Formats: sequence, structure tokens, C-alpha cells
Amino acid sequence: MTRILTVSSTVLPTMSGANEERSVVLDDATSPERLDRALARAFDDLSRARLQALVREGLVRCDGAVVRDPARKVGPGCRLDLSVPAPLPAEPMGEALPLTVVHEDEDLIVIDKPAGLVVHPAAGHEDGTLVNRLIAHCGASLSGIGGVRRPGIVHRLDKDTSGLLVVAKNDVAHQGLSAQFADHGRSGALERAYLALVWGVPEPRHGTIRANLARSRHNREKIAVVRDGEGREAITHYRVESLPGADGVTALLRCRLETGRTHQIRVHLSHRGHPLLGDPVYGGAFKTKAARLGEPARAALGELGRQALHAAELGFLHPRSGERLRFESPLPEDFARLLAALG
Repeated sequence: MTRILTVSSTVLPTMSGANEERSVVLDDATSPERLDRALARAFDDLSRARLQALVREGLVRCDGAVVRDPARKVGPGCRLDLSVPAPLPAEPMGEALPLTVVHEDEDLIVIDKPAGLVVHPAAGHEDGTLVNRLIAHCGASLSGIGGVRRPGIVHRLDKDTSGLLVVAKNDVAHQGLSAQFADHGRSGALERAYLALVWGVPEPRHGTIRANLARSRHNREKIAVVRDGEGREAITHYRVESLPGADGVTALLRCRLETGRTHQIRVHLSHRGHPLLGDPVYGGAFKTKAARLGEPARAALGELGRQALHAAELGFLHPRSGERLRFESPLPEDFARLLAALG
């Protein structure tokens, strides 16, 4: 483990504002280790991800020489100088639009996101996003870490997925929450559960889907299952909660994520032959199944106009106090109407 001989910190004016200059000299007994790990041990108020970004930006020097490789080995007696820029203002503008706040304290805010709301600005969605609303609601307290386009965001939900999402309001919270999401709940700290309405009934009625995911080579807007050794590991646990109706056409599942890949639940269930009702991207081949529904259910599915997926449960350890927090979100009206219409 890195031991520190000296640590100093000063704030120096620069053309772009006040940069904080930090220095550390590694103990003579230090074993060689990665630069980003040494920095993370010395400056534990900054996340490793942010430190890696500062290294790549040329803001770290080793014995006076700029180092841009976070994996560079550093060892005994090395002096590390770190320049930490003043936090950049979030590029998006605040917009005083409705926001459903489930919980808020000085470190974080838990939101119940409605379907149709984009989380952060991107091409085609420059305003009206959750980030715009958060900037107006939280003001200067919102963490700028995570990128100026997505301040405080540690995880996301698809535009048309409703439910619970937690946002960091400062660096300490961002670092603590990011670590829990990076661990994907394997340590037990993080808990995420989704309710999903699917076509057909999975067999077995409960189980685990393990299938690596990557961008589709044929359509870059889609995610696809790939062979072992390719893409990124993705693991979804599911359980049949109920069978709306009596003919086995649909099933309500509770899905728990062990990893958090883009479109993971949607792709995994479609891969198993049970795509989400209303999913325009991964369930198109199942549109004809709607003919097997009763008229009230077909009408409710049309009104849904999106994939039937809801982030119903979210649990994590508070990044400052260590208290376990757990939240539940009821089904939104459109999802609930479809479930009731299915019988």
C-alpha cells in the first residue's frame, strides 16, 4: 500500500480560474504500482475515474515530467504533482420543469423518472432532459463530475423506461455511488429491480440469463448478444411474478441486474424469445401477437407506446453516512392500465 511522506495542496490562479495544485512524495518502502492507484490512495477525495481523466489531460507530473498514462508504474521516492482544475459549470442550462423527488439530502437526490424523459443532453435532445431539470432544482450543489453534459449522473435509464434513479450532488457522493454501481451489487450494497411485461412465459419460471453484449455490427443503434470472449459480460436474474390473463400470452417478470449494460434487460429477454411488450427496437417481430390480446388490452398497449419496463426498486448505501437506503416506485399509470387490461 502506498505510504505518503508529504502531501501539500495550494490554490494557484490560472487563466481558466483557480487550479488546486497538490503534491505527494511516495514513501521509500512503497512497492511499484499504477499511477492512478497511487493517486487514488493519496487523494481519496477524488474518484479514480476523475484522476485517470486528469492524467490523460496532462495534469499530472511524475518527478517533474508530464505523464499521460494512468497505468504507468510509479515507485519509491517518486514525487507526484497533480493540478485539479476548478469545477466546470454544467454546459446544459437549468430548466424549471416538473421533477418527482423521492428523497433528497445534501449529498444526493433520488428521482422517479417518467417515461419519455431523456436523462442527459445528447444529439437530438439538447434540452428538456432530466439533467436540465436537476440543474434548475439543485443549483450549484450539483456535482460536475461525470462530464459537463451529465453532471452527477452515475447511472441512467432509457428514455422510455420509467422509474428510480439516483444522482450525486457532490464529489464525495459521486465517488461513493459510482463505486457501488461499478461493483454491480456483487458485494450486496447495490440493489436494482425492474418490472417487465413480456410476450410468452419464460421457462424455467426463474433463472439467470448470461450473454455478453456489444453494439450490433449491422445497426449501431442496437445492442446485440455476442459470443463469449467478445463484448461485455451481462447478467440478468429474472422471476415470473404473475401471468396476466389465462392463455400464457404474456408474463410479468421481476428482473434484477448483476451488471448494468445498455438495453441489457430488453436485449436479454428478446434473445430468450420473450421481448418486452411495446418494445419498438427489440420486439418488432412480435407485433402480430397483439392480435391474441383482447380489445381493451390492445388499446392499452397502443396507449403505452413504449417498452413495458419500470425501474421499481433501488437500494444502496449512503455514500457519506453508510446508511442503507431503499426505495420503491409504484407502476406508472400507463403500465398499470395495460397490466389491468391484460387481466
